[in-house]
Amino acid sequence: MIKTELIHPALIGALAKCGHKTQVLIADSNYAVVTNAPRQAEVVYLNLSPGVLPAPLILEKLLSCINVEQATMMACPAGFTNTVVAEYQQLLPAGCPLVYLPREGFYCQVKSEQTLLVIASGEQRRFANLLLTVAPV
Repeated sequence: MIKTELIHPALIGALAKCGHKTQVLIADSNYAVVTNAPRQAEVVYLNLSPGVLPAPLILEKLLSCINVEQATMMACPAGFTNTVVAEYQQLLPAGCPLVYLPREGFYCQVKSEQTLLVIASGEQRRFANLLLTVAPV
């Protein structure tokens, strides 16, 4: 029996394939995971129902298995308050930069060959997509 915080078989298998500089996307429930991800990326659906599972909980569990050297988010429109950012910053390792890209730049980065895993969450907050760059052990 596995004794880690993460026991989802598909997630463990996909994470085992990741190496330094590969990318993992935690997608909010608004993200089109089929059309805005590379074809070779494994998609794991954790979007059971609206709000379940939330993206910060998924991030917390992923961080028990992988190191992250950078996190990237889509830039929000002016005047939009992104409440999920503070939760991500509390969970991300100290010194891990959080980079913002314009919408099209974000989609381009996700669609790169470096993205090996896309996790569809039930996160309902807009602009909660989080692209993680895997760091070495």
